[in-house]
This record gives sequence, structure tokens and C-alpha cells, in this order.
Amino acid sequence: MLDFKGISVHYGHQDVLTNVTFRVNKGDRIGVVGPNGSGKSTLFKIVLGEMSTDSGELIIENNPRIGWTRQNPEPDTPDETLLEYSLRGIPGLSEMEAEMAELETDLTDPVKMKRYGELQTKFEHLGGYDIETRVKIALGGLGFTTEEFTKPFKSFSGGWRMRAELSRVLASKPDLLLLDEPSNYLDLPAVDWLQKFLKQYDGTLMLISHDRFLLRTLTDIIVEVDAGTATRYEGNLDWYLNEREVRYQHLKAAKENQDHHREQLQRFVDRFRAQATKAAQAQSRQKLIDKIDEERIVLPKRYTNSGRLRLAEPPPSGIEMFRCEGLGFSYDLVPPPVSGAASPSVHPKFVFRGLEFNVSRGDKVALIGYNGLGKTTLMRIIAGARQPTEGKAVLGHNVVPGYLSQEFAETIPPDVSVYRIAKNAWDAKGGGPEKIFRNQLGAFGFDENDVEKPSGVLSGGEKIRLAFLRLFLTAPNFLLLDEPTTHLDLDGRRLLQEALQKYSGTILLVSHDIDFVRAVATSIIEITREGINQYPGGYDYYCEKKAEREKESLKGSTGSKGLKGESSQTSQTFQTSQTLSSKELRQQRAAERAKIAPKVKELKKRIETAEQKIDELQKALDEASAELFNPTPTTNFAEVNRLVRTLQFEIDRYTADWEEATTELDVLGAV
Repeated sequence: MLDFKGISVHYGHQDVLTNVTFRVNKGDRIGVVGPNGSGKSTLFKIVLGEMSTDSGELIIENNPRIGWTRQNPEPDTPDETLLEYSLRGIPGLSEMEAEMAELETDLTDPVKMKRYGELQTKFEHLGGYDIETRVKIALGGLGFTTEEFTKPFKSFSGGWRMRAELSRVLASKPDLLLLDEPSNYLDLPAVDWLQKFLKQYDGTLMLISHDRFLLRTLTDIIVEVDAGTATRYEGNLDWYLNEREVRYQHLKAAKENQDHHREQLQRFVDRFRAQATKAAQAQSRQKLIDKIDEERIVLPKRYTNSGRLRLAEPPPSGIEMFRCEGLGFSYDLVPPPVSGAASPSVHPKFVFRGLEFNVSRGDKVALIGYNGLGKTTLMRIIAGARQPTEGKAVLGHNVVPGYLSQEFAETIPPDVSVYRIAKNAWDAKGGGPEKIFRNQLGAFGFDENDVEKPSGVLSGGEKIRLAFLRLFLTAPNFLLLDEPTTHLDLDGRRLLQEALQKYSGTILLVSHDIDFVRAVATSIIEITREGINQYPGGYDYYCEKKAEREKESLKGSTGSKGLKGESSQTSQTFQTSQTLSSKELRQQRAAERAKIAPKVKELKKRIETAEQKIDELQKALDEASAELFNPTPTTNFAEVNRLVRTLQFEIDRYTADWEEATTELDVLGAV
């Protein structure tokens, strides 16, 4: 289907891809992996015709229909609805349908009849007759309700637009599907649905991802893009991870032999180039050196630039690391972030309230919960970056927290150099000889070319290494890690995972990476709107116990009713229809509807309120973001940044409330 032949791409003096050659066959399910910035997305841009090559060629056979997600989806018209946007997944389909409708007015003309038959065959082949059903299934699976199908596309936030873009692509049933980090803007339920949907996809799939769950379950071939090359591995993710180590050892040995041979040749040239009797031999060896340089073996970037992640031995502390009693937090009851903002609400909305739990020494706890329920806020309170609105948040005896924020700039200023950030942490703990300090920088992968870089220009992997170097130098005993795997590639996640598994201190982490949580966490704290649920086992234990609890809850509240509230009603109707008259049956159903009517009304009101608030907050966020991109002489960047973070938090909170109310309404069978 796709044949990459000797493709090279250069950005200035940087070689992104060099002589890349591999093939994608029809029906292949390929995972594309490699370090950030290695050229994975460049391959997709070449396939889509968005980028030309400097040399080589790409042969695309049989003109396949290609599906891919655009990064900034926009509606065709201001009034275009979510459903209308999503139905545009197959180019030209709507125009084809319109032409067929026009031809249907007069099919007595043989020419028109022939044209209609051609269009109908093509329309059916493209799946035009059932595309609306496929689109609605995809939208529902990615979290949209049927009521949202008719809402204007422009009213949705960026993350929800990307979900709609994904549904548009999936429903179009392309021959070749290109997905670049599709889980970046999805929550866990949507990732689970996507995985199940793609399992059934029978076309050719190329998936760029660092998500090990998706790679393991959806792909059976791996293409590694690294050091300017692309290598095809005929096996799944686990086979690739083992095989690449074997290949690396062979490559390393070959490079050592090549370097040794070149060194011998260079010594001969340096020694005898000036002697007339040896000049010809020296010139011959110089040609060999030039040939070696042209065919120089390059080790993969992941090995030459991976650095290390280590954590210092934690200082001693008491048994109890943290305790909270009746903990609550509300943004309505803290000073407004920007002068002129709204005054505190008379009836404040709490992010969370009444939380009570404790963390003991040596625990490795994963904090789990829907977006908007205050996981990040709780981490900030424990770290001392925020004060609770009510209740107590108490650190134990000799506890030294080390906070790693998902917002890198929150704890590490982007305009400060790598050297200065590390030196400040080093000096804060008493300092020491400069040589030892420089050795610590090198141990985390920072050489003399890196230390003067502003932290804001670092890659995702470099940022996480700098953050952990800072933690290493300050030697905390209670790590607070908020989404630490963000922007890390497969090897970066592995390094982080291994470092945390070896760490003997205490950890409280928030992460959406299932494999990472499963490997690191030894206990789970689930935060819900009702409060805290603690699970003394790891992630698999949590899943097992949560499934049991939900099963018992479903039995207790709805009997045998299914997710849509239909199965028990159907069963009950079947059982009673033999003894009840039609009139009595209608009366019984009316009574059941009347019983749940107040709850239905309340849920619809919650949904409507949440939608209104999300629209208002999104408009305010757009205005604040616009001010950051187009500042005036009076713009206060610190204040506007704080406002942006607050608005983003509020959007997440109302979105979580909307999702909860919609789910409850769905269960009642009233959607």
C-alpha cells in the first residue's frame, strides 16, 4: 500500500530522516514509536502530501482513502452542527447525495438514469447509506450525548472538537487510518471505547503513540523512528522491546569495531602523510577513512541522550506522612486571581469537601478520579502551594514534600537556565564542591551544551529529567507527582517507572497512564463527588473491587435494569402483561415515570446549567488567551496566567458535573 524508498528530509542542517526505506502492506496494523522529535509525524505529513522529501520517493498504491485527524478542526459555516461536521468525513459524499436527489426528480431520461446508477453504486460503496449511524455511534462512544448532536460545532472546546474530529475520521471507514497520539485528548472511558472500536477496524492502521496499552492491544508490527532511520520490526510491542535490545548490542559492537578501525587508519595517516615513501599508502588510507565517515554507524538517540533518573535516599520521617480531616476547597472563597473579577459567591461551589484520609510512610498511592474533581488542587494543598478553604491538611513529623506539577512552569521558571535551577536546589541543601555538582548534572544527562539552556526550551524528556534532578538534590521523602508521564516517550516512561519502583520513600501520584499506575502504585485513592474511597491493593485490585461495588450498587438500585434502564422495564412488562390489562399497564408505566420525574427534571437542570457555564467560561478563556498572544503595554502576564489556569479548572469541573448528570439521566432511561 505504501512504499517508502530512500526518503530523506532535512530541516536546515538537521537530518530528520535519512534514507528511510520500509513498506506498509494492506491490512498491516503498525505502531510507530520513537523519541520525541525523531520524525514520526514527518512520516505522516509525507503520506498526506503536506511535506515534500529532499530525496527518495513514496509510492502510494491503489489510491486508498486516507483518514487522519486535523490539529485545529473548524466548521465550514458558523451554524454547522456537531453532527453535520462529523458527517463530512468522506470528501464529496454530501455533494454526491445532493446530485442524486436532483436526478431523482426526473429518471425518465436515459442519460440521467445512467448517471444516477453510477452515483448510487459509488455512494453505497463509500458507506453513504449508513454513515449517519456510524457517526452517531462514534460520537456516543467518545462521550457526546444525542442532545449535543444539534449544537453548533463552534460551541465546543478544543478537546471536545478533537473528539468530534476523531469520530468523523473513524466513521468514514478509510482504507488507511493515520492516528497521531489519539489518546492525548481522551479520558479513560473514551480511550477504552477507542481501543474496542479500533479492534474491529479492518483497514490498514498506522498509530503514533506512547500509550503502551493501545500499542499492545492494537498493533502487531512496530516501526521505530530514531537517529534519522526507520526500522520495521515484525512483531508486537513486547517482541520489539526485546528484539531492539539484541539489535542494539550488535549495532554497538559494530560501531566499536568501526571506530577502532578508523582510529588505526587515522594514526597511520597522521604518522606517515609527510613521508614521501609512505605518502601513497597514507592517501589510500585517507580514502578508507572518508568512506567510513560516509557510512558511519549512528547509535539510536534513545541510548545516546536518555540520561538517567535517580532519586536520593529519603531522609527519615514519622510513620504518618499526611493526614487530612474534613478537607474542603472552593475557588469562590479565595481572593479573586485578577482585580475586577467577580466577588465571592454567596453559595460557594466546593471543588471537594469533607475529605478524610491519610498516607503512611512507604506508601505508593495513585490518586484517581474524573477531571474537575480536584486532584491537582489537592496535590497543591499537600505541597503547600494552596491553603484549604476548610478542614485540616497536616504533614507528618520531618516530612519533606517534593512537588512535580503537570504545569512545568509552576515549579520551574521557563526563563531560568538548567544550571541555575539545579544550583539553587544544591545550595539550598548546603551545597558542596563544584566538581561534584557538575557530576550530578552529567548523571542526569545534562552536558556542557545543555546547562545554559533556558528550561522553557527543553524537550519533554529533558524537562522531566531536570525536575527529578531538582528533587534529587533537595532529597524529599514524600513525592507529589501530578501527571509525570506527560510528553514522555516509551523510554522516558520506562526510566521514570523504574526509578519510582526502586524509590524507598513515599509517593502520591496522579496519572492517566494505566500501565504506569499499574506498575508503580501499591494502593489507590479514588476521589468522587461523594468523597474518598481507599483501596489497599494496586490498580488491578482497584478495578476488581470497583466492578464488584458497581455490580452490587446496580442490583440494589435498579434490580436487573441495564445501563439504559430498558431491560428490567421490558422484563417486568413481559411478566405482568399476562395478568394486567392494557389500561392497567399504561397506568403502571405512567406511575413509574411520575416517580422519577423530579429527579429527571433536576438532572436536566444540572446539565443545562453546566452547558451554560462551560460556554461562558470558554468565552472568558478565549479572551484571556487572546490577551496572552496579543499583549498590550499594560498586560500583567502573571495575573492573566493565573486567570487562565482558574478558568481551565472551572471548565473541567463543570464538564465533570455535566458528564455525571448525563450518565445518571441515561441510567433513568430518560435521554
